[in-house]
Amino acid sequence: MMNAAGVLRQVAATGYRFTTVTPLTHQRVLARRGREPGATLRDIFGWNLPFEAGTVPPELLAGMEQAGIVRCTGSLLRSTVRIASLGDDLFFHSAYPTVEENAVFFGPDTHRFGRFIRYALNPRKTKQPLRVLDVGCGSGAGGIAVARALAATDTPCTIVMNDINPLALEYTAVNAEAAGIPVTLAQGDALSAVEGDFDLIVSNPPYLDDAAQRAYRHGGARLGRALGVRIAAESLKRLAPGGQLLLYTGVAMVDGEDPFLAEIRPLLTAPGFEWSYAEIDPDVFGEELERPVYAHIDRIAAVGLVAARTAEAA
Repeated sequence: MMNAAGVLRQVAATGYRFTTVTPLTHQRVLARRGREPGATLRDIFGWNLPFEAGTVPPELLAGMEQAGIVRCTGSLLRSTVRIASLGDDLFFHSAYPTVEENAVFFGPDTHRFGRFIRYALNPRKTKQPLRVLDVGCGSGAGGIAVARALAATDTPCTIVMNDINPLALEYTAVNAEAAGIPVTLAQGDALSAVEGDFDLIVSNPPYLDDAAQRAYRHGGARLGRALGVRIAAESLKRLAPGGQLLLYTGVAMVDGEDPFLAEIRPLLTAPGFEWSYAEIDPDVFGEELERPVYAHIDRIAAVGLVAARTAEAA
């Protein structure tokens, strides 16, 4: 993706903003639009519509071609990436529909995750830059949101972006470069890909039981919560004294009970931790309840866990 960050900067210079929606909403909007080609940058990079070459400025089209992010679809062109906005930053993520195993997803959860970070972050003051890890970073939105929040409090940091998906790290590198935020990339399975302890760990792991088991969407066994439980457990062990874990995920609620919290509570109530836990949105991805695997659940809720290792803990 040569010079892809330059494309993001060119798009940002136009004042571009686009709030990425759920796949179902995206599908409905496209059905309403019919077959008309894209006429604006929001059409091209947000709704991912095919477009005529003359729709975009020549310099931008040349940058897209050089970065390898445009392809021909008959007589029209189509961007192979979408661009979403979060705050003042823009993010490359996968084209619609996100059906590939290595797709990099950006949607309403990303916005809730960014908001959760801004409100829950309580960085400790140290003489050295805070060591930050974004586990399963996807587009890099979480880590970049942390960098923005810490910069607002004049708190220096170094950021490690982790993902098992090489394409996610490729997008993260571009998005971070465009944002002007230095990051270190770590490919691999969650915390096994990095060494040492961290002052702040953030994560927005997938939490659905995806029939195709796509990495960006499938949270593993037990109705999709297995990965989130594992990341929480591994992260708590890798917090430096005074360090903080911010984990945003979703839970399939069963008979009014939260099985994710039931699994992680023994870890949180161990000596040396302070924590809080709350529902951020009580009902997300309601369409999933039509699938047989979810036939016995009440709802899927978005939740946020804030856990800190006490400064006295060794």
